[in-house]
Amino acid sequence: MMQFQRAGKRFYCPVKCDRQVDDSGGLRPYRRVDSLDWSGTDSDKGKTVKVKNFPGDYKVQVFRVVVSSHRTEYVVTNDTSQTSAEGARKECAVRWKIEEMHRGLKQLTGIERCQSRKASSQRNHIHCALFVWTRLQQLAEASGRTAYQIKEALLSDYLIQQLKIPTYSLRRA
Repeated sequence: MMQFQRAGKRFYCPVKCDRQVDDSGGLRPYRRVDSLDWSGTDSDKGKTVKVKNFPGDYKVQVFRVVVSSHRTEYVVTNDTSQTSAEGARKECAVRWKIEEMHRGLKQLTGIERCQSRKASSQRNHIHCALFVWTRLQQLAEASGRTAYQIKEALLSDYLIQQLKIPTYSLRRA
């Protein structure tokens, strides 16, 4: 479920097209967000709606953002001062970049796999993970490849080296 209004912060959240909303002020039943009537003004400035199962008369702003000729997204925000669909799209683009960064940080560095209990060890682990992620991003940008390809190549090169000349012998002494 979407969560808004935490410590007075603004949230921009893409919603599924079947999300139930009411833009009539309670005169009509809830309906899907993709079945709302979007006039020219509404497409530019958004609509104020009540989302089903939200408390009381809490209203949010919804924007229809056309991503391509085949895809439309709906963005909901608690920032009722937002009056531009383009502004909402830009806010979501920033949010998406942050999500990509978190995903890459987790997948490339294993930041969440720290087994330490001491705060100092956890901080060291996080620092090392951030350092590795930053370096992978720099190498990826310089080489025109993705950070995932860089990591794969590093691991592949290391494995080939170890198969050719093992650091540790697997034979019994």
